[in-house]
Amino acid sequence: MTDRDEVGQEREFQHPGWQPISKVVNLEDAFFESCLFMPSYAEFASHIYILKGEYLTVVDPGNDYTAFMELRGLGFTPEHIKKIVLTHGHPDHWLGGVDLLRSYPEIGTGGGLEVILHGAASPRIKQTIKEFGSKVIEVSGGETLDLSGHEWEVIHTPGHTVDGICLYHAPTKTVFTGDMVLPLTMAEPDPKVGGRLDHYLFGVKELLKRDIENVFPGHGPLVAPGGRRVVEDTYEALLMRIIGAEGRVPWMEGAKALAQKGLLDEAVFCCDKALVARGDNLSALELKAMCLNDLGRCTEAVEAFDKVLAQKDDHVFALTGKGCALLGLGRYEESLSQFDSALQVNPRMKEAQVYKGMALYLSGEYDAAMDIEAFRTEFVGKFKDELLRKSKPSTP
Repeated sequence: MTDRDEVGQEREFQHPGWQPISKVVNLEDAFFESCLFMPSYAEFASHIYILKGEYLTVVDPGNDYTAFMELRGLGFTPEHIKKIVLTHGHPDHWLGGVDLLRSYPEIGTGGGLEVILHGAASPRIKQTIKEFGSKVIEVSGGETLDLSGHEWEVIHTPGHTVDGICLYHAPTKTVFTGDMVLPLTMAEPDPKVGGRLDHYLFGVKELLKRDIENVFPGHGPLVAPGGRRVVEDTYEALLMRIIGAEGRVPWMEGAKALAQKGLLDEAVFCCDKALVARGDNLSALELKAMCLNDLGRCTEAVEAFDKVLAQKDDHVFALTGKGCALLGLGRYEESLSQFDSALQVNPRMKEAQVYKGMALYLSGEYDAAMDIEAFRTEFVGKFKDELLRKSKPSTP
């Protein structure tokens, strides 16, 4: 591989070889001294990671097995490798493992090597592993793996491929993301191996549930700290793709489009972005509160509706919405006051009448509930079975 110096002359590119991650991203934790990093040699190869311990664990063997020959300079040999984890089955992440097993058959003989991958991975990959005498360990997400003496959580992250997984180390807030999250771009869903945009969104949302600071991807620079921002950037890019935007759109425009598609969590995310820019954005607060209510996140919905009512105390939909959230929390007496306030503003509001009847019924005031005509009609039509079930005391 060549590069050019300042005067335009070609010079040979010096590949850095294996390095401790602590050196690459200047992390002081001793844990990262035991994590080795080999940047990809070429465009069609992934980064390779090794976790050191009593044995070596490889995370994605890349597409060049010669990288493992260089382990001897670190005091190891390929025979020290006892586990390989595949973040997904694309050749640039896996073919180096095939060449490794072919060149060092003693590694896999007698099941001495475990290859860990998602159960939806290609049957061809699984068969190849078995032919070399290695064990195939299938995961589905949620497992805790002991890798070289440290526990890593398996997170199923489909989208780029159906078999995508990430590895999360909670103590150091570190995640190996494969191609699921890349710092400079977003990997395209590959439909040939089950990649789908909606699944991609699910996978990234799973990552956002973790406390992430360090992102070690399959390509591009390592990001540590600040890795959560990379995950969020991928999430935002997905949202733009889903609503069909060519570039970034105003957050509220995106939130409305996502809510119309039924993607309520995503709409809340966009509302929060709008509120970072302007905390008193009434439209953002209204939409966020309604989405939270529909998601059943009632405590958060009450907080959001309170912020709406702080700006406009006669906001009839916010009063009704807060009443519904309180109803969902079982706080019937408090919800009644909200419905009464809404009906003071608009006595003919059917929705407030119906929900007031529900609150009365669930608090045991059956006759008062039935005196409300709108509720009585709805009770007979669709609420009867549900309310009867809720109002009956549970039997041991």
